[in-house]
Amino acid sequence: MTSERAIVKAILAYLNEIPGCLARKRWGGGLGVAGDPDITGCICGHHFEFEVKRPGERPTALQERRLREWAAAGALAATVTTVAEVRSLLEERRFFVGEL
Repeated sequence: MTSERAIVKAILAYLNEIPGCLARKRWGGGLGVAGDPDITGCICGHHFEFEVKRPGERPTALQERRLREWAAAGALAATVTTVAEVRSLLEERRFFVGEL
């Protein structure tokens, strides 16, 4: 099974190839906010937050709460397991449409 780290890497590579997009891995630790999503970024002025999980895994209660907080602030906030899911979410919100 693919590791979460490999999924994060693939999603970041995809996102950062999109013109007008900047995405970063958020690292945990003493300076961060516990439960914040793995990937943070912006595409053409639209903010997104993605919690990355392996297929079949679920976010913790704290991670779900942080996603709701980001969504309430207007960000696209979701749990994702693949690049295809990320692309679909961006297209649904009209952040990005078309081929790279």
